Amino acid sequence: MEKILFLASLVVLSTIAAGFVFLERGVSSDRVKLKKAMRTNLFAFIPTVLAAYVLLAPGVVHAATGATEVNGLGLLAAALSTGLATIGTGYAVGIVGSAALGAVSEDDSILGKTLIFVGLAEGIAIYGLIISIMILGKL
Repeated sequence: MEKILFLASLVVLSTIAAGFVFLERGVSSDRVKLKKAMRTNLFAFIPTVLAAYVLLAPGVVHAATGATEVNGLGLLAAALSTGLATIGTGYAVGIVGSAALGAVSEDDSILGKTLIFVGLAEGIAIYGLIISIMILGKL
């Protein structure tokens, strides 16, 4: 665990140092290097932090609840199912809602059909919540 946190801290500090170097030289002249540094940061830091969360979160949840039978990864799975479902719902409703608004502005008679599609997109969040409740029921 300490290695992951050390690696994440090293990536963050090296990115900050590279940012200061680019600022001193002038960002516009080193735009390609800045993009390369940001790409390296995204592909190195984000998986490292996700690995740290997966490895550290069950222990933190177990310590916070104090119960011996609670499975930390189960709680994490329930939270992820609800969270990712709501993110997907927001994305889907944004796209379907804007398309529905454009279609209704063209022809008022299709309002009912477009509401069905928006409702289907909102159902994704309900499915994620149901899965989360089922996971919590198994713990």
